[in-house]
Amino acid sequence: MDDDFLFADEDEAGSAASPADPSRAVVRAGGASAPGGQEPGWKILVVDDEPEVHAMTAMVMADITYRGRGVVMLSAYSAAEAQQVLASHDDIACILLDVVMESEDAGLRLVRHIREEAANTRVRIILRTGQPGQAPERDVIINYDINDYKAKTELTAQKLFTAVISSLRSYEDIMALEMNRQGLQRIIDASASLFQVRSMRSFASGVLTQLSTLLGTDVSGILCVQWAKAGSPHGSDEDGLFVLAGSGEFEGGPENDPPLPPVDRDHLMEELNRVLQVKASHYGQEAVALYIRTPNNREAVAYLKTGRVLTPMDEQLLEVFCAKVSVGFDNLWLYDQLRRAHEATVLALADLAEYKDTDTGDHVLRVEDMTNRTARQLRAQGCCCDIIDDLFLEQIGLASILHDVGKVSTPDSILQKPGKLTEEEWVVMKDHATAGGALLERAASLVEGSSYLSLGAEIASGHHERWDGKGYPRGLKGEEIPLSARIVAVVDVYDALVSRRPYKDPWPPGQALAYIRNGSGLQFDPRVVQAFLAVMDQQGFHPTEDDA
Repeated sequence: MDDDFLFADEDEAGSAASPADPSRAVVRAGGASAPGGQEPGWKILVVDDEPEVHAMTAMVMADITYRGRGVVMLSAYSAAEAQQVLASHDDIACILLDVVMESEDAGLRLVRHIREEAANTRVRIILRTGQPGQAPERDVIINYDINDYKAKTELTAQKLFTAVISSLRSYEDIMALEMNRQGLQRIIDASASLFQVRSMRSFASGVLTQLSTLLGTDVSGILCVQWAKAGSPHGSDEDGLFVLAGSGEFEGGPENDPPLPPVDRDHLMEELNRVLQVKASHYGQEAVALYIRTPNNREAVAYLKTGRVLTPMDEQLLEVFCAKVSVGFDNLWLYDQLRRAHEATVLALADLAEYKDTDTGDHVLRVEDMTNRTARQLRAQGCCCDIIDDLFLEQIGLASILHDVGKVSTPDSILQKPGKLTEEEWVVMKDHATAGGALLERAASLVEGSSYLSLGAEIASGHHERWDGKGYPRGLKGEEIPLSARIVAVVDVYDALVSRRPYKDPWPPGQALAYIRNGSGLQFDPRVVQAFLAVMDQQGFHPTEDDA
C-alpha cells in the first residue's frame, strides 16, 4: 500500500461522497487516553468534506507510532466544524487540511483563523488539495503560515507517513521550547518573590513552595543548611544540619526542632548527609535530594517526596532553580549579620541611656515587648494598615527602646532627683526628646531607607507629644505625630506609672490603665489606647471603676 496513491483526482472521480452530516461524531478514531498508564496518543485533526479521505487517512494513521505514542485521529468535515474541534482540544499536534470544502477557500480561511484569531502557532498544518489550481503551491506557502503542501493525487501512504512524522517531530520540539520557556518564567517569577524576603526561615519555606510549583504538584519536603554552629541563625540537630523549613508531612513542630517524622528520621538524615558528602543531587523513584551550593561555599540540601519519577525536564528546571536561588542564602546570611550588628548598635545606645537613668531598671525591655504587642494588635484590628507593614512590625519593638536615648545629655542631678523638678530643671529635662531625636537622625542619615535608627528618631522626638497638641517638644497634634511615637507614648506612660521612680511610688496596674483610658483622645491616640487596652485585657489586667 505504501506505493499506492491514496486519493483519486477529484476532477476525474467527481465527488466521491456527499459531505458528512455535521451532527456526526467529530472524533473518528482513537481516544484521549492510553491503556496501562502509557502517554496518550498524538492528536491529528483531519479536515475534509469527503468521508473517503477520512477513511483512507485513518488506515494510514493506525500504523503510525512516534516516541512510543500512537495517534488519536479527530475528524471534521468543514472549516466551521474544525474550529469547534480546535476549541475543544488545545493539544492537537497536526492538521491535515483540505482547501476546498464549504467554499473554494474554506481551508485557507481556517489557516488564518488558527494562526491569527486563535493565536495557535504550535499546531503543524499540512495542506492537502485535490485541486492545486485553486490554491497554487508557491502563493500559499508565501502567504499562509502552513508547514507543508501536498497534492492529493501525489500522496502515497509512505509520503503521508513521512509528512506526519516530520510534523510530529516539529511539534514536539516547539512544545519542548514552550515548556522550557514557561519553566524558566516560573523560575524568574519565583526568584523575584523570594528575594524580597528578609527572613532566612521564610526564604527557605518559600523555596519549598516554589519547588512544588515547578513540579506542578504538592510535595512534602524539608530544607536544611550546614553552617558553622557559631554563625547559625537557627537551632541545630545532632547531625549538625540546621533545619530551616518543612512542607507537607514535614511541616510543623517546635520552632527550633527539625520537623522530621521519627519513622523517617534516620533515612532522611542518611540521605541528606550523603548528598552533602558527594556534593551532587540525587534523583530517586519517588523522592529527590537537591544539593545547593552558594557562591560563598555555604551548603544547603532540600529533600522532596515527589511520589513519581521526575522527567529530564523536571530535573533540568530544578537544577536551574537551585542555581538561581543559591545566592539568596548568601544574601540572607549577610543581611542577618548586618541586622545583628544594627541591633547591637541599638542595644548599646539603649544601655547608654539606662546607664544614666539606672532607676528605670528593665523599663526599655518592657516597653519593647508592649510596643510590639500593641502594634500587632493595631494591625489585627485593621488600623493603619498602610503604615503597619511587616517591616514596621520587625523594627518597631527594638526601635522603641531608643525612646529615652536623649537622656545621655541630661544632668544626673536632674535625672536622679528624688523630688519635684523646678521649672528650670523641667525645661532641661524636656530637652531630652529633641536631643535624642537629633542624635538618632544623624546616625540614621548614614543608612538608606527605613531602619531601627530612623524609626527610633521618630519615637525619641515624638513620644512626649500629645494627641491634643499640648505636648512637647514641637506641639504636634493628632496624626501629625508619627504612629510609632503615638504607640510608644501610651506604653511608656503606663510602664512609668506602674514602676517605682525616685520621685514616686508605683501605681496599681488598674489605676494606671484607668489613667490611660481617661487620656484617650486627649493625651493619647484613641485607636492606640483601644489596642493597648485589648492587649492588657488579654493578659488579665483591667481598669476598674474604683481605679478611675
